[in-house]
Amino acid sequence: QVQLVESGGGLAQAGDSLSLTCAASKETVSGNTMAWFRQSPGKDREFVAALRWDGVRTRYADSVSGRFSVSRDEDRGSFYLRMNNLNPEDTAIYYCATKVYYTPGPPPSSPRDYDYWGQGTQVTVMS
Repeated sequence: QVQLVESGGGLAQAGDSLSLTCAASKETVSGNTMAWFRQSPGKDREFVAALRWDGVRTRYADSVSGRFSVSRDEDRGSFYLRMNNLNPEDTAIYYCATKVYYTPGPPPSSPRDYDYWGQGTQVTVMS
């Protein structure tokens, strides 16, 4: 069973930076495609960013491109989301997800393509 545990959320001011951590296992982080999604009240779960299983290919939502970045530390079994220049529209619960089965091409952006999810961590950005 794959377990994902997010941490690092909290309250921020517009323009601030935050880093989220997804704690998993070395095997999960080093061998799977990892992603971050977010969900605001009344909205569908939205793709944020992903890192493909090879640790090289990334994909970002247009709304966060240039501000957010993903990375991983295989030895620590951790996957990260660095968020810079936050704005109130970034307020949401952020979820870590992993896709177990290999697929070629860019990391997928649909929640349906991911197999395991964390419980989420709240990020609130004040204007």
